[in-house]
Amino acid sequence: MDDYEDVTEVFDGAKVWWSSSKTVPKTQPISFHPVAEERRQYRLTFHKRDREVITEKYIEHVLKEGKAIAVKNRQRKLFTNNSSENWYGWKSTKWSHVLFEHPATFDSLAMETKKKEEIKKDLTRFSKGNNYYAKIGKSWKRGYLLYGPPGTGKSTMISAMANFLDYDIYDLELTTVKDNSELRKLLIETTGKSIIVIEDIDCSLDLTGQRKKTKEKDGDDDDDDDKSDKEKDPISKKKSEAEKENKNRSKVTLSGLLNFIDGIWSACGGERIIVFTTNYVDRLDPALIRTGRMDKHIELSYCCFEAFQVLAKNYLELKSHELFGKIEELLGETKMSPADVAENLMPKSDEEDEEDCLKRLIKALETTKEARKKAEEAALKAEKAGEESGETPSQVVQENGEKSAKRGERERCNF
Repeated sequence: MDDYEDVTEVFDGAKVWWSSSKTVPKTQPISFHPVAEERRQYRLTFHKRDREVITEKYIEHVLKEGKAIAVKNRQRKLFTNNSSENWYGWKSTKWSHVLFEHPATFDSLAMETKKKEEIKKDLTRFSKGNNYYAKIGKSWKRGYLLYGPPGTGKSTMISAMANFLDYDIYDLELTTVKDNSELRKLLIETTGKSIIVIEDIDCSLDLTGQRKKTKEKDGDDDDDDDKSDKEKDPISKKKSEAEKENKNRSKVTLSGLLNFIDGIWSACGGERIIVFTTNYVDRLDPALIRTGRMDKHIELSYCCFEAFQVLAKNYLELKSHELFGKIEELLGETKMSPADVAENLMPKSDEEDEEDCLKRLIKALETTKEARKKAEEAALKAEKAGEESGETPSQVVQENGEKSAKRGERERCNF
């Protein structure tokens, strides 16, 4: 409402009148902190007989609708955590942000339609599940594990999820977090209606090897003579330098991360989604990705024909073409990520048309198929050679590689 505006409304048969006004202070207070220069008031008038309808239904309706409009119209943000050294001071914050303007949607996502609909239904049910989660005694949060080879659309999936739900994104960089206490403080500073993302979690921290390292420390006591020998050894020096570097690394533990996901502190706030991404799901500790922490596991694999059709529509505005049959056949025989398929479909000049792009993709698929065939033949030869010599295939491949390297070195010397 504008200043001094009057609005009339009818709700459930009851007529109400709204009027707005403002009060401007006569004197300006002296303060180091900014203060509001004016105050706005809203006056609600209604008939006495409608008091019950207004107080029990209408006020609640206005507050609920107002919050929904504010959420819909707000500018969504992409946050990243600051180093703890910059947490304190004038206007310092734990999170920095920019406006989130990624255009990805589920419609433009290169994935099977059935799988996309399943994910959308799961997200919709979660976003409307406040009362349900309270009834079953669980905090209002849900974990998603996105895994698959590089270039299969894990980051794009996160953006599509945020756009679908109108959520903010908190991109958590674990390597800048010093310890579990800092991780907890970062969690407290996040808001509801948000997605907390840890990308490539298998690379962020060596969470799987922490127990092993602790055990190895107990059995690594050497004599003074051995230490002096190691100091002289350049390899040992490099190891000691690496150990010093490890001391400066993040001390976030697996236990701290587990508490971050579903510990007591994770219940602070609500309506949060936690997303982990990884290229190698088998490297993660089973405790980290079990149900209850990562509730839904989504595999994003190589490009199938249905995913290709989405990309062809996005990049070339094509729904069908005579070359689609050949592409479908090649996609069934070889593996190519959606990112590589998209790159080949993208026109490289104004002169290129749809057919040129499709032919380029066919050529790339055929090259990939041929390379895969050669690799399989080489592996088969190595296996046969290993059976004859009694060595493992990996040893044969290593020896062949060493011979090739020596042959190349001799050729360079002769040249």
